[in-house]
Amino acid sequence: MFSWLVRTVSACWRPLSRYVPMSKDEDDVFLGGEDDPFLWCRDLEKHSCGEFSFAVVQANQVLEDHSQVDTGREGTFVGVYDGHGGPEASRFVRDHLFLHLIKLARENGTIDEEVLKHAFAATEDGFLSLVRRAFGITPSIASKGCCCLVGVIWKGTLYVANLGDSRAVLGHIVGRSNKIVAEQLTKDHNASIEEVRKELMSLHPDDSCIVVHVNGAWRVKGIIQVSRSIGDAYLKKPEFALGPAYPRFHLKEPLRQPVLRADPSVYSRNLQPADRFLIFASDGLWELLSNQKAVEIVHNNPREGIARRLIVSALDEAASRQKLKYDDIKKYDKGARRSFHDDITVVVVFIDHEMLDGKLPVPELSVRGFIDTHGPSDFNILQEVAMKTNTLK
Repeated sequence: MFSWLVRTVSACWRPLSRYVPMSKDEDDVFLGGEDDPFLWCRDLEKHSCGEFSFAVVQANQVLEDHSQVDTGREGTFVGVYDGHGGPEASRFVRDHLFLHLIKLARENGTIDEEVLKHAFAATEDGFLSLVRRAFGITPSIASKGCCCLVGVIWKGTLYVANLGDSRAVLGHIVGRSNKIVAEQLTKDHNASIEEVRKELMSLHPDDSCIVVHVNGAWRVKGIIQVSRSIGDAYLKKPEFALGPAYPRFHLKEPLRQPVLRADPSVYSRNLQPADRFLIFASDGLWELLSNQKAVEIVHNNPREGIARRLIVSALDEAASRQKLKYDDIKKYDKGARRSFHDDITVVVVFIDHEMLDGKLPVPELSVRGFIDTHGPSDFNILQEVAMKTNTLK
């Protein structure tokens, strides 16, 4: 029975270019991207307290963005993992962070900020263990890292944790005007921000090269823009230093202490009636659209396909900056498209407050962006805790 269900659902999970209808009825409006071979989406699905829209577009030769949505009756989990140096770290985080979170939540009987922090720490430790095992054979594994953005809705509370410069933005209504306002919930850990540079300099007062302006941007040790990440072992532990054979990642002086951090910024809030939706996205979106522009696009358009609409709006902007059109960018193959835009992942989570009590049926679903794998979610913390309690009685 289960295998039949998986085959049935699998038939619906295909790349965008294969399942978006190309004919246009009189009442239909194209969102754009229908003929973009590197744009994947799931236009609208249900989650624990509303609906979500999910889209990814590839620019790099190998996709470095990995992502997931896990939802069930008890809650909703969103993960956006923006890799750099390759997909190894972001793929590892996608495969492990949620599982660490659920394990810790079951042990504690709840989800809170400390559980989130421990899940990040366990994921970092796991990846560094992988680096340690592989370093002698493949030293370049020490240069792999990723930004990490996680959102969890649990018992009417939103938890957000991030490393790097992916971003979560809330769209909420102000007053009786129905005006939508953007509120950024995350802090960008990026050396382009003066506050981040000051933090780095205060933590490394004896290192005059802790932040260097190179190729038009501030970079940690003149190499990387983000100041927090999973991975990037060569900037955290001297045992993973890369020699002159890896000039891009070679440090002129030995590492005396970690220069990148893996402790996330964590934020929580009880969801309010004025809160309408959340946008979780990698920095590829925010390089092209402002927070306010993004929330206005979501607020002023139908829910279905809204993540795809945001990506198309961003690609229109990327093309415009080069005096081109989005259709021109579509002609370029992956790899070459990186000249115009980054890999972009967008998840829009709508909040329907009447569903926050968890009494309405919600499909248990685990979705991984772009790669078309899915299955039942493990988001069943209280159920597992209750089963263990009954077993012990």
